[in-house]
Amino acid sequence: VQLQASGGGLVQAGGSLRLSCAASGRTFSNYNMGWFRQTPEKGREFVAAINWSGSDTAYADSVKGRFTISRHNAKNTVYLQMNSLKLEDTAVYYCALPRYMFGRIRTSRDEYAYWGQGTLVTVSS
Repeated sequence: VQLQASGGGLVQAGGSLRLSCAASGRTFSNYNMGWFRQTPEKGREFVAAINWSGSDTAYADSVKGRFTISRHNAKNTVYLQMNSLKLEDTAVYYCALPRYMFGRIRTSRDEYAYWGQGTLVTVSS
């Protein structure tokens, strides 16, 4: 399994970025997908997840109403649209694929088996 994340960069507070994650090596449309982020202070924390069909999503409280996760199964890609970015959103963002197909949305990092390489998002004042 390969997960290739992209789209990170430097943005001013209040701005927007869209992250992408291209997957290969699995039947993408059979798997839920997740986004996590990592900082030295908080470690790796859940950000958002989407089910295999795109019909259900989950978000961390800290990003609800600002971030939107979506997917395009024909392109084997999951996205994270980030709006109204805050300084505390600065982190390395990782996409992840869980151990098992279908099922409920998973928000624990322990339930994910495959991780992308990470893309750095820096929010400046």
